[in-house]
Amino acid sequence: MVLKSEKTGGGRFLIDRIDKETVVTPEDFTEEQLMFAETTKSFIDKSVVPHDQQIESLDYDLTVKLLREAGELGLLGADVPEPFGGLGLDKVSAALITESLAKGSSFCLSASVHTGIGTLPIVFFGNKKQKEKYLPDLASGQKIAAYCLTEPASGSDALSARTTARLSEDGKYYLLNGQKQFITNAGFADLFIVYAKIDGRNFTAFIVERTMDGVSLGPEEKKMGIKGSSTRPVIFEDVKVPVENLLGEVGRGHIIAFNILNIGRFKLGMTGLGAAKEAIELATKFANERIQFGKPVSSFPLIQKKLAEMNTKIYALESIVYRTAGLIDESLKGVDHTSPEAGHQSAKGIAEYAIECSINKVFGSETLQAVADEGVQIHGGYGYTQEYKIERIYRDSRINRIFEGTNEINRLVIVSTLLKKDTKGELPLFEKIKALEIESPESSAPSGILAGEAGLVSRAKRLVLLALREATNRYERKLLQNQQVIGNLSDIIIQIFTMESVLLRSMKRLEKLGSEKADNSLDMAQLFIQKGFEKVESLTKEVLVDVTEDDALKNTLAVAGKLTKRVPVNLMQVKTKIASHVIRTGGYTV
Repeated sequence: MVLKSEKTGGGRFLIDRIDKETVVTPEDFTEEQLMFAETTKSFIDKSVVPHDQQIESLDYDLTVKLLREAGELGLLGADVPEPFGGLGLDKVSAALITESLAKGSSFCLSASVHTGIGTLPIVFFGNKKQKEKYLPDLASGQKIAAYCLTEPASGSDALSARTTARLSEDGKYYLLNGQKQFITNAGFADLFIVYAKIDGRNFTAFIVERTMDGVSLGPEEKKMGIKGSSTRPVIFEDVKVPVENLLGEVGRGHIIAFNILNIGRFKLGMTGLGAAKEAIELATKFANERIQFGKPVSSFPLIQKKLAEMNTKIYALESIVYRTAGLIDESLKGVDHTSPEAGHQSAKGIAEYAIECSINKVFGSETLQAVADEGVQIHGGYGYTQEYKIERIYRDSRINRIFEGTNEINRLVIVSTLLKKDTKGELPLFEKIKALEIESPESSAPSGILAGEAGLVSRAKRLVLLALREATNRYERKLLQNQQVIGNLSDIIIQIFTMESVLLRSMKRLEKLGSEKADNSLDMAQLFIQKGFEKVESLTKEVLVDVTEDDALKNTLAVAGKLTKRVPVNLMQVKTKIASHVIRTGGYTV
């Protein structure tokens, strides 16, 4: 039985019943938070979109000029604490800014890398002098940052980096040698966060300035998409990096790298959300205006099905993005960025929600890809031409499944982190697994609007505990070596977090607005959770067939069957209703 708990922490959604009042949703936005979103949208519409083609031609000077304009508006300083020249905003406000940047396409990437993985290592792990020296200029856009982790021979396996650092005999500087690859903002960045192994052993982070002797760049990569962002190799040849530019602690660079990647993954969910909203707006506009067989394309049921599913996926993504923003806000609330302990506090706070950050990255990137793909399909042949922006959104979206750790790596991270949290005593996962009871669905069926969907979310949690129990019984400590099983378990976990986020948000909307005004969101909750449960059921059975011995398989599947028994819902009618809202409003709608 999954019980309500007052405890908080990453991964607890799998074992606890979460109160809807503890979850941050877009319905909770304050006027001030919405003001930041509007300021960002206005800047993008007035200053960035009119120069779209020039940015796409890789005009460094224009991008830097626009970044500085964004800095003057405070849009680059959202995550920078006030004592160091920033706004020190909550993560919900910062998320709204990042989402609103998405319409800026390649410019959004340049800005997001600068404010995220470029600046945040210093925000979270820099000492006071480093923060005083660098953060004011980064917040204003006077200096632009980049993040140097990937190398020609080390991508997902970041700790196998070959870039080295050696302390000089006088102890005043480190001699840096090596090459980094696929570095966003490299062409115009003033500052690089660089990871290297001191004496070839101790993985450590450094702040490297572009003007330091020995820093050079390779040629621009010829990319499939995001053509307006700079992506170049960065080369270090006997670069003298002052010892005061060592970031964090010697040999602890992995703490910085992995936690900053967690935040980067979370931010990818935000940009995916903004781009997906633009994609459905473009697709709906085209479908409403394109006449075929004497009527708008949007009047055809198969197009309506696409629009309904696109809108529902975006609703789900929006629900997890702002739920996660609220969780991270709470986790980092006590960090004093002027304290020497800020780095340790930040690392602990960010790491707490590593699972949720990876979920945002995977679900966000795959939702955007699906929405962009259907957007092209709705445009027909026009969607394949560069005259229509949906073509570029489709190309640009592809990189997101590779950025910040591939989606395959993130799927492994979700389950491995979950198991580590149990081992460390941070999450009583196996305690819940041992106490698992498979109840008859009828014995605990809830009542009221969304009751069936609430029951499915609860059952999905028991299904994943069942799958984890059988998988660990079968493979024990070698479970993490069985990547197909881990992939399925991860996909189940992603579905559960997203289904629950949609459920809780829709319940809040129902309570606030009433069933009539919340009708569309209730329909989307039903559609997403019903389809999500189908995926959970299928993935669970695949795991059980793989991990259960033949003589026990029949009994194990029978146990799972108790949890998957349900009455089908007419989802075709639900999709038609959702599509009518999208068509009428001309884009994403709740």
